[in-house]
Amino acid sequence: MLDTESEQQSLGEFAENAYLNYAMYVVLDRALPHVGDGLKPVQRRIIYAMSELGLSASSKPKKAARTVGDVIGKFHPHGDSACYEAMVIMAQPFTYRYPLVDGHGNWGTADDPKSFAAMRYTESRLTTYAATLLSELRQGTVDWQPNFDATVYEPVTLPARLPNVLLNGGTGIAVGMATDIPPHNLREVANAALHLLDDPEADSAALAEHMPGPDFPTGAEIITPAADLARIYATGQGQVRVRATYQVADGEIIIDSLPYQASAARIQEEIAGQMTAKKLPMVVDVRDESNHETPVRLVIVVRHKRIEHDALMRHLFATTGLEKTVRINLNVVGTDGAPQVKSLAELLSEWLGYRRRTVERRLNHRLDAVKARLHILAGLHTAYLNIDEVVAIIRNEDDPDAELARRFNLSESQTKAILDLRLRHLVRLEEYRIAGERDELAAERDTLQATLSDARRLTSQIRDELAADADQYGDERRTALVERAAATAMSEAERTPAENITVVLSQHGWIRAAKNHDIDPRTLNYRSGDDYLASTTGRSDQNLIVIGGDGRAYSVDPRRLPDARRQGQPLTSTLSTTSEHGFVGVALGPDNMRCILAADTGYGLVTTLGALVSRQKAGKTALQPAEGAVALDPATTSIQADTVEVCLLADNGRLLLLPIDALPNQARGRGNKLIALDSSEHLMAVRALGESDTIVVFSGNRPTRIKPRQRDAYRGKRASRGTLLPRGYQRDLALSVERKTYD
Repeated sequence: MLDTESEQQSLGEFAENAYLNYAMYVVLDRALPHVGDGLKPVQRRIIYAMSELGLSASSKPKKAARTVGDVIGKFHPHGDSACYEAMVIMAQPFTYRYPLVDGHGNWGTADDPKSFAAMRYTESRLTTYAATLLSELRQGTVDWQPNFDATVYEPVTLPARLPNVLLNGGTGIAVGMATDIPPHNLREVANAALHLLDDPEADSAALAEHMPGPDFPTGAEIITPAADLARIYATGQGQVRVRATYQVADGEIIIDSLPYQASAARIQEEIAGQMTAKKLPMVVDVRDESNHETPVRLVIVVRHKRIEHDALMRHLFATTGLEKTVRINLNVVGTDGAPQVKSLAELLSEWLGYRRRTVERRLNHRLDAVKARLHILAGLHTAYLNIDEVVAIIRNEDDPDAELARRFNLSESQTKAILDLRLRHLVRLEEYRIAGERDELAAERDTLQATLSDARRLTSQIRDELAADADQYGDERRTALVERAAATAMSEAERTPAENITVVLSQHGWIRAAKNHDIDPRTLNYRSGDDYLASTTGRSDQNLIVIGGDGRAYSVDPRRLPDARRQGQPLTSTLSTTSEHGFVGVALGPDNMRCILAADTGYGLVTTLGALVSRQKAGKTALQPAEGAVALDPATTSIQADTVEVCLLADNGRLLLLPIDALPNQARGRGNKLIALDSSEHLMAVRALGESDTIVVFSGNRPTRIKPRQRDAYRGKRASRGTLLPRGYQRDLALSVERKTYD
């Protein structure tokens, strides 16, 4: 027959209820820790199961598989691998600030926390610190609940003597919420709790003075400002920046601590990757010298001692895991069973309330035990005072229990204790012992009652116990609190050490760079049909300007040029030009280096290399030659004095020297006429001269030198014709300069 009493429900309503039930199960029974003991259910069950197995800190460890078996068989019917992983986390000293499990064997490394051995190989027991969670368990301090199959009971929470929720922290992801509680220093947390006991109205800012920030087991340093940390504790949410620490020894950088949950192997790979990509030319090698005695020792070998170590480390902080952000979200299950993000003041206040109730329950449990024992002792004392009559009743009466209770007005428990006495205890010394125990217990009863009836005395006891535990289990802070500016990556120019280079441009627009200035560009190997056009010297961190035949200026990064031993790369692969004459020359130097630009029509101007820099692929307009004119290879000088002269060589065999001040200073334009030329004549070359430079004019392969004392014959006014070169040096001309000192 059909069940006529069955409930009907819409699919949407059923799905909504089912999802909400699942969500609450995940939040309360899996993902979030409880504010009282700071543990998730699986962690609590592991600790409790280990205590039931007798795996205290002083006992012999047992196989981890034994613990996992008890946990999933009695309390936590889930996967054994997930249970074992939760157990491993509580044993890792680089994950937990105060580990709860003492693991023997391979329990993972900081580089790879999940590299732990199988549970059939490892052994474990509880740590000494775990006693703060278990020492009061059997003293009526917590509620108990049946396990999943109602065969045994398990504690709902553990009676934590310390705010473990802040000490070891934890992470978890639930449905629609998550928790990220960082570990803290025990002494600092205890001091904050003690301050809150003295001043229950204290806010998070006041507590942050005692507990200024997280304290990670791996050390390192927190660089977040104190004001930001106080704000995080006031809201319960935020982020902190954690940075590795290092020292410099014998020119090498030694990293001795890493951010929380950072991997030295991974960081080594990141640094090596930058080295392979030629993004860290100042680094020669990176070695991981970590061992059991020195958990973190990452050595960075730099190219030479002149490198600024702090600047290099700032770059590595910004580009590798040497600096990371740790999220903080103080989301816990409260004593009311509801999850909530709490401020530091709210969290510690709620834990202190939990602790107060725990201590009250412990004292009441002890008071009940003391009263029960005093009641028994009162009955035993009555029996000793009337020992002969008691013995007679026991020997002669059919129901001695009832007769003893009637005769001496005893309770059932008292008569049972009398009947359980052994004959050897019926001596006068035993009577004295009972009297002494009764007096001690009576004094303890009075003390317990006084403490329970006086809130101040109860608070004082909580304070004393908290201070004693902090003194026993506390240690020094490991993570330094140092306010520092956020790290920024070095630019490519800063990363690449500057060096002397010679840039060579070929007639077909192929460019390359050779180290140093002692190379003859004309002797290099060129592509078939190609040959030398122009070259310039300078440093790799300076501006490299390429001039097109149409007078446009293009910027090229000299650090990215191929080596001169190769044939170079075409400029058209990175630059865009529409000039039919391609590229005509190059200039290399600092921003303030003066640059002379001229066209073959004899017009020109003076500008600086800094004014010619362009970020555009198509460059920028610099010289604007007349229609049909072509720009020439630029001339540069770093001499700022007005003694610089400009040397102009025309294809009519004439040479003209002008003071550089005679040329207009312009960022762009056609310029002024520098030398007078007929329509069939062209300017061939422009050079800048210092006072001691020698002019070399080639006619074919024959040179003629014009020394500084011989210049007067070639000096003239701007826009003049210039002076005719000696006979035989008026055709097939080329111009060069011999310098006694480099610019």
